[in-house]
Amino acid sequence: MNLVLTEKRGATLLVTLNRPERRNAFDLEMRKAIGEAVLAARDDAEVKAVVLTGSGGAFCAGGDLSALSSQERPAFGDRERIRRLHPWFRELVHLEKPVIAAVEGPAFGAGFNLALAADFILGASNARFCAVFGRIGLVPDLGGFFLLPRIVGLQRAKELVFSAREVGAEEALRLGILYAVHPAERLLQEALALAARFHGASTEAIGIAKSVLTRSFNLDYDTLAELEASAQALALHTEYHKDAVARFLEKKPLAFHWDSGKAPATRKKPKP
Repeated sequence: MNLVLTEKRGATLLVTLNRPERRNAFDLEMRKAIGEAVLAARDDAEVKAVVLTGSGGAFCAGGDLSALSSQERPAFGDRERIRRLHPWFRELVHLEKPVIAAVEGPAFGAGFNLALAADFILGASNARFCAVFGRIGLVPDLGGFFLLPRIVGLQRAKELVFSAREVGAEEALRLGILYAVHPAERLLQEALALAARFHGASTEAIGIAKSVLTRSFNLDYDTLAELEASAQALALHTEYHKDAVARFLEKKPLAFHWDSGKAPATRKKPKP
């Protein structure tokens, strides 16, 4: 059985974790397959967006604890094992294409952090998030230290990590973890519709903007200003921009207009 399924939906690559009997928990083989899917999305010029989801009513239950046997392992060996997660995960975080996660059921531990690597997280009403590591005496891995504070703020990230408590869909929406909540039966459809909105956009412009935004918390104003200048210079010389200017001057519709695409994901207002 393929542990990760990939399917083209127009210009969207749908990536599905496919280990439903283990609630799509990571093992070494699945991690390798996810990495291959990320590289395929990166290198395929026809792919304009990625949707990441799980099969069997779950997103990802995190690391497979059965793989962590009682057999003694050297500490530096475990250190290297965790380090080897980051080459493919870094590629996902910095993928210069929009990534949408569609989360149904649990997104726990490393599965939570996998969802956080997306640009937009859509959740079913039964979505549950948990930085579960503390329950078994561990600390976040798979980029959790980097991603979680950037999304919820430092104080709330500490609370979620220290408590290892579950966060339901409504709270996740209030915290900014979820972009929108949808009924489970429409979740994938809504995620694909959101991805399709980017099919007419400039992949180059979105990609370089994403690259700078991802680094923006770590850089001072002057450095960001230099990155801005370089990014804009590159964007100004793309064929996409030249075509857009020509369309504008000829009073033709632009290829990309958010509100002229498919209906946006319905956002539920947070409860006061």
